Amino acid sequence: MYRKEIKVLDCSIRDGGLINNWQFSDEFVRANYRALAESGVDYMEIGYKASKTQFDPKVYGKWRFCADEDVRRIIDGITPEVKLSCMVDIGRVEDKDIVQQTESPFSMIRVACYIKDVDKAIDLCNMIMDKGYETTVNIMAVSTNLDREIDEALNDLSKTSIPTVYVVDSYGAMYCEDVTFLVKKYRDALPGKTIGIHTHNNRQLAFSNTIQAIIDGADMLDASVYGIGRGPGNCCLELLMSFLQNPKYKLRPILKLIQEEYLSLREKIEWGYIIPYMVTGVLNEHPRVAIAFRDSPERDNFVKFYDKLTTPETEEEAGSAR
Repeated sequence: MYRKEIKVLDCSIRDGGLINNWQFSDEFVRANYRALAESGVDYMEIGYKASKTQFDPKVYGKWRFCADEDVRRIIDGITPEVKLSCMVDIGRVEDKDIVQQTESPFSMIRVACYIKDVDKAIDLCNMIMDKGYETTVNIMAVSTNLDREIDEALNDLSKTSIPTVYVVDSYGAMYCEDVTFLVKKYRDALPGKTIGIHTHNNRQLAFSNTIQAIIDGADMLDASVYGIGRGPGNCCLELLMSFLQNPKYKLRPILKLIQEEYLSLREKIEWGYIIPYMVTGVLNEHPRVAIAFRDSPERDNFVKFYDKLTTPETEEEAGSAR
């Protein structure tokens, strides 16, 4: 599907870093940047701007913080250039962490928030735009919100100059009908703004739900190389690029990147479709419980995990009996 308004943002390092605390080597991040530049992807999201008073640099890698000097070293000498993005969370970044855009390698800073904090996201976006950056609001876990809550948040956003608002399927719970409903709701409430889509692959629907969002009018598309991302991962960039039918996007550099970097990485860290993530997607729950279960000795006891989430009283009664 070719539509000139469509932009693709790769979130491999940002979302993938949720698996390994952003402990990616400089060489790996540079290889990603080079491949994305050659492939024609519009934006690369490296990680977060975050306060080091809240996140220990001994635990989290440098891409949790995205210091400008680290980013410049990664991209130095590579052409053509890709626009760079990073993300901020409400309450986890300070004004001093964000310099004027003219002094930064980043073009875009995206704001992630839950619907209860949309007012705070608007204030943060205003500060970001005042400093010269592009910005978006990514409303997380929207599958858990009531229509009234969504309508109120979109009404607030409609009164701002924030250019892009994302539908985010944080829990991988949505079907195509849900995507259509929400993209239409966002478009109707936010005339003149771009609608984005960010999907997770709990039920192997990240790619198809992204396609549905495109059909419904979303023009800002998130994806990641080989689907890397928290838990089950995201829409696969290589699948999305092959679908878009836009001659500016070239698939070969991404396939080469997967072959040379991602096959070996997948032997070290886990992402993709796995039953516990499927279960949390079906139940519309945060994957944190599945992530913890996959780190336990019973990681492949899928029935126990399912019973724990669907009939927790059974486990409690068993404990009482013992």
